[in-house]
Amino acid sequence: MPVRRKNAELRTREYLTDDEVQSLITAAKANRHGHRDGTMILVAYRHGFRASELTDLRWDQVEFSAAALHVRRVKQGTPSTHPILGDELRALRKLQREQKPKSPFVFTSERGSPFTTAGFARMVERTGTAAKLQLKVHPHMLRHACGYTLANKGHDTRAVQAYLGHKNIQHTVRYTELSPTRFKNFWR
Repeated sequence: MPVRRKNAELRTREYLTDDEVQSLITAAKANRHGHRDGTMILVAYRHGFRASELTDLRWDQVEFSAAALHVRRVKQGTPSTHPILGDELRALRKLQREQKPKSPFVFTSERGSPFTTAGFARMVERTGTAAKLQLKVHPHMLRHACGYTLANKGHDTRAVQAYLGHKNIQHTVRYTELSPTRFKNFWR
């Protein structure tokens, strides 16, 4: 029976940098369904979605007029409302306009059924290879990238906790521990 290697043996870190996420989005746009795939990666990253939260995203959670996204979390996470930035709003509008057949789900397959978590994982892994990233990429790295980026931008741990829907702050603290800006002014 083959034994799965430990994550530390597969990759040196469990998050992506903002530049790596942008490379992933660019590579995804070259796919056959590039707009959908690039938008999936962008939305997962911006809102710290788990794969199941992303694939379960419905159009009634997107409030275009207020540029807001009503986020439902799994694993007893705290729901919240996130702002949607302009580039993301335009991408979602285009996706909704071009979606055929129409569906209550934001991200659908060619056949119109909701995108699966396994399908999203395969797409992210293939896109990571196409983007020539040095890490073996998986979808949860986008959630970690969100937390890491927010911590690097100086957002306080409680705000990041609420944004990611963590019930326990110990799950959020890992992002501030990884932040290089944490020690920025130690010797000044």
